[in-house]
Amino acid sequence: MTQAPTITDSHCHLDFPDFADELPQVVARAVQAGVARMVTICTKLRNEPQVRAIAEAHAPVFYAAGTHPMSAADEPLAQVDQLVALSQHPKFVGIGETGLDYHYTADSAEVQKTSLNVHIRAAQETGLPLIIHSRAADDDMAQLLRQGHKEAPFSCVMHCYSSGPELARAALDLGFYLSMSGIATFPKSTEVRDIFAAAPPERVLVETDAPYLAPKPYRGKRNEPAYSVHTAQLAAELYGMDFAAFAAQTEQNFNRLFAKAAAWKAAA
Repeated sequence: MTQAPTITDSHCHLDFPDFADELPQVVARAVQAGVARMVTICTKLRNEPQVRAIAEAHAPVFYAAGTHPMSAADEPLAQVDQLVALSQHPKFVGIGETGLDYHYTADSAEVQKTSLNVHIRAAQETGLPLIIHSRAADDDMAQLLRQGHKEAPFSCVMHCYSSGPELARAALDLGFYLSMSGIATFPKSTEVRDIFAAAPPERVLVETDAPYLAPKPYRGKRNEPAYSVHTAQLAAELYGMDFAAFAAQTEQNFNRLFAKAAAWKAAA
């Protein structure tokens, strides 16, 4: 019997209040849809215990933690040793999300840069992938990623990629990955689709960023991990691949980047 294709939602926020009343059902719907794993992201380190508890309670769920750039000015600055200590948990698989957001919070650009560099050092020390949020900050982001990588290599995913082609090329040149969200399914997102179509399929992940950015046909509704299948179907079409082939490719990509999650699955 042929096994049905499975994918991983590489970035969601299962601790958000949107899921409080039905989290077990949300996870179950994802698995039923073929989303065998989810990485839930902690955006404020003070919330790490709650995010960790979700990963501990649900076998398909892993987690990462960091300080979101839009919170960098309001939260205590993360410390490298703090992130390294958190990374010892067996289901902690990434550093972040961190990054730069000048769209809403340009006034805190300097503290965002400082925070990003802390997370880069933690990724370098732990060997875990850095999870990057970047919005309206392409030039600074490319510069800081290049600088950090030159000092000591690290792995990275540009989550929910919707920035310009130059930053995409800079990230790919460093060996990083681009993650496709539901944005790519929106009719007006031609540039985003073009960027992904030009990227090597072996460097692409899929995600929901749930509860945000639900793909077609759920646009405007609460997003959830099960819906990442719709984004993966679009990606398969972009690459001229059947869904099973693309699903297998993106799983290889995820396992290569999030090696700790892949190893946990093998040992489970």
